[in-house]
Amino acid sequence: MNKILTIAPEKCTGCRTCELVCSFFHEKEFNPARARVTVITWDKDGFSVPMMCLQCSNAACMQVCPVGAVYRDFATGAVMVDHSRCIRCKMCTNACPFGNNTFDLELDRILKCDLCGGDPQCAKYCPSGAISYVPDTAANTAKKRLAASKFRELFREVV
Repeated sequence: MNKILTIAPEKCTGCRTCELVCSFFHEKEFNPARARVTVITWDKDGFSVPMMCLQCSNAACMQVCPVGAVYRDFATGAVMVDHSRCIRCKMCTNACPFGNNTFDLELDRILKCDLCGGDPQCAKYCPSGAISYVPDTAANTAKKRLAASKFRELFREVV
């Protein structure tokens, strides 16, 4: 059974541990700018939320890729980027309604959550339990969709 990442924003303390472990796992350096997860913080409200690829079932990034470099790994359920096929057009970054994949100019490649090959480090090391990696049950999928729709509403208000 596939698993999914779920986020409980009310548990997030804004510590950014997820960003550090993500960047270290992928790039062997503690550099939040290279993390595939970003903690968005509203200091005035005392509210933080970790944001990463939602591994959409009908992923816009996959649909717009002109060379098929964005694909789904059916073993983990992750939407992946084949960097050897990627032409760096950045259409996938523009297509993501949540802005959860980015292009790193220095590395010359897309940075996007790949679920760490099925062992997401952000969930593993999140000290508050704000990020969880749970079985993809109907209940968990419903929670994920509800959270995603709330984020989408928030981002529409901002944009």
